[in-house]
Amino acid sequence: MRSTHSGYPRLTKAHKFSAAALTAAGAAAVAFGAASQAVAAPVPASVKPVAQSVESFAQTQDAERAQATDKAAAQAKAEAAKAKAEAKADKERAGKQAANRSTTRKPIEKPAAAPAPKVYADDLEGWISEALDIMKAKGIPASYEGVKRNIMRESTGNPRAINDWDVNAVNGVPSKGLLQIIDPTFKAYHVEGTSWDIWDPVANIVASCNYAADKYGSMDNVNSAY
Repeated sequence: MRSTHSGYPRLTKAHKFSAAALTAAGAAAVAFGAASQAVAAPVPASVKPVAQSVESFAQTQDAERAQATDKAAAQAKAEAAKAKAEAKADKERAGKQAANRSTTRKPIEKPAAAPAPKVYADDLEGWISEALDIMKAKGIPASYEGVKRNIMRESTGNPRAINDWDVNAVNGVPSKGLLQIIDPTFKAYHVEGTSWDIWDPVANIVASCNYAADKYGSMDNVNSAY
């Protein structure tokens, strides 16, 4: 049965359900169409491909590495130049210090060479000369003339001369050598640095002159047996 309202035919309940179904179906179709258009929309031209972004990143990294390498090389070069300059300055300072020391320090003087030992002839002249040098060092007074005069009187210059007839010989201590000195007197007046052999001409002269200096002031004062 149809009813009317304000000149329009009245819809039955069945008609209302049909209209609602159509309305829902139409809305779903519209929504599906919009979704399909959204999925199929093309990629905007402003978005760059991924491959292009990676390449750009690599180039940036290479540029940064090159810049770091150049910076390190420049720093190393600057440090090397600084070290070279410091080494040069140190060398110049050392040279100046050495020059100052050389001008202020006195040169080391070499010690004078020791004089060569004196050589004496192995004869009466040489014996007397050597004995006089030893006596001079020991402070024993005598002259060449006084020593030789007494030698010639006592032994005529024979270093092996011996007196086997006077009182000393009788007592078992004969006079011996150039200046005819007995063993006890030779030992008592022996001078250090000479031989202990009474027959040694130099030792005989030195000991005899040492005795004469003690008893007479000098061998020069002896003019006879002493």
